[in-house]
Amino acid sequence: MAKVLDSKIPAGPVPEKWKEYKAHQRLVNPKNKLKLDVIVVGTGLAGASAAASLGEMGFNVINLCIQDSPRRAHSIAAQGGINAAKCYQNDGDSIYRLFYDTVKGGDYRAREANVYRLAEVSNNIIDQCVAQGVPFAREYGGMLANRSFGGAQVSRTFYAKGQTGQQLLLGAYSSLSCQVQAGKVKLYTRYEMEDVVIVDGRARGIIAKDLCTGKLVRFSANAVVIATGGYGNTYFLSTNAMGCNCTAAVQCYRKGAYFANPSYVQIHPTCIPVHGDKQSKLTLMSESLRNDGRIWVPKKIEDAKALQAGTKQGWEIPEEDRDYYLERRYPAFGNLVPRDVASRAAKERCDKGFGVNNTGLAVFLDFSESINRLGIDVIMQRYGNLFEMYEEITDVFPGDVANEINGVKYYKPMMIYPAIHYTMGGIWVDYELQTTIPGLFAIGECNFSDHGANRLGASALMQGLADGYFVLRLRRRLMLRWIAC
Repeated sequence: MAKVLDSKIPAGPVPEKWKEYKAHQRLVNPKNKLKLDVIVVGTGLAGASAAASLGEMGFNVINLCIQDSPRRAHSIAAQGGINAAKCYQNDGDSIYRLFYDTVKGGDYRAREANVYRLAEVSNNIIDQCVAQGVPFAREYGGMLANRSFGGAQVSRTFYAKGQTGQQLLLGAYSSLSCQVQAGKVKLYTRYEMEDVVIVDGRARGIIAKDLCTGKLVRFSANAVVIATGGYGNTYFLSTNAMGCNCTAAVQCYRKGAYFANPSYVQIHPTCIPVHGDKQSKLTLMSESLRNDGRIWVPKKIEDAKALQAGTKQGWEIPEEDRDYYLERRYPAFGNLVPRDVASRAAKERCDKGFGVNNTGLAVFLDFSESINRLGIDVIMQRYGNLFEMYEEITDVFPGDVANEINGVKYYKPMMIYPAIHYTMGGIWVDYELQTTIPGLFAIGECNFSDHGANRLGASALMQGLADGYFVLRLRRRLMLRWIAC
């Protein structure tokens, strides 16, 4: 007999669902929380924030990660920023606009009720992170700075240079460490989940492998939370640090958890192109670079062939012979079109023979206009570490003057090309973040509902922290009612 999926989405208009849900949920009183154990698998943004929040509320938490420290979770690799509908720029942003952009960015595959909730709590995430000391960039007057990201016409992305994921993870890690010191969270590093323990139809624990000794260890609890990132397949020359990270999701699936959007692959438009036969992976350059960098290829096929042969350099192409194809095709968004649109456009230009490196598989990302307008110091404040990383890999520094034509300075451009970034989604969840196995929850990118069905930049960090800090902490009181009430 086929299982009937119940999303448990509250009735009423989408903007009112989260408010109604919170107002009528059943709670667990503080004394009963002390009797309940919760396992959280993963210590990225979702896992670390969830474990810290649950420990702070009084639950007894077991937190496991595959790395030697929670600080090495893959969330640390995120560069560009995190979205929130604060509207600090007074540019017309709103919760609805963030909701709309997120749903549209995922080709309408996301669950609208969950995404609207995500947009609602986004502002709380920024307040939480500021209170933790996350060093977001600030304007001269002290206000938090914002920049644009692909797929939006407003500036809603909060950032810490090109290290946003690292700084957010350190904030969550500090909260987690506080709870470890208080004895509310027991942290197990270098452990890999091997199986989910099901008792009477409910998730009541896991079996994990100690990666240092190889021994299998059993952990029991009243509920299990999976926060292990997206279900990842193996791709040749992707931006992933590891080829596959899907053990936990697969074990949940084998025990009856349904899958949804398990192969929703995100293509990132601003990666460093292939530069040799010995590469094992590609390097991601933050999408935030498209704020001030203009993407172009030559208009003339003979110029493209000269660039491919190495007989001409990009800064030697005069302005009138440059095709800023994103600005030409999509004037409303320009270089800030959604990731998949930018990636398809770059591939189309290169397939037509207009690629600009020796393989013909690259386009220019040029900062000459922005540096001339704002000055090199401003650009370095925004992207300095990214420029240095690009130079380390390619031996080209995008802030170096290369040519001067009619009094206008031209700087050495970056070369970029789309690459496989990561695979999102994997585990189906209801509105309460529970899988089809009672007592088993999936938060962050490993569930399909929010960013798991989305290709909008700066939303992955948003979902991880939203689920861990705000959604799951409210869910927990309801989902454990079968014990505590």
